[in-house]
Amino acid sequence: MSERPRIKTYMSCELVTLTPDVEINRAMNLLLDNKISGAPVLDAKGNLIGMLSQKDCLKAALHASYYREWGDTVADYMSDKPVSLDAELDLVEAAEAFLASTFRRFPVMSEGRLVGQISRSDLLRALAGNWQ
Repeated sequence: MSERPRIKTYMSCELVTLTPDVEINRAMNLLLDNKISGAPVLDAKGNLIGMLSQKDCLKAALHASYYREWGDTVADYMSDKPVSLDAELDLVEAAEAFLASTFRRFPVMSEGRLVGQISRSDLLRALAGNWQ
């Protein structure tokens, strides 16, 4: 049996990333403009410290509508316990991770560093292309 393909082959490497101090309305527009459902949040040293999703932005937008003002930052809304996948994970294990969670995308790590991101769509394309 041949070795299963790894997610590092199918992940997105050109990422939109955020820092915790970015204004939430700017971050929301970055997600919308780039047509992505979420982005990794990095500290000044490039360490992954969170994820910001469209759902997080929806909370911020609702809050801003209620109080009639923006002004909060990514740090106020991001998930600060990001769940990541290893770049060497195979496609089947990645599919199992997606099925066990509500996440639409995962940051991908290699040797403790962010190297990419894989979405449900990326994984579906990979699976469809490998087992037709």
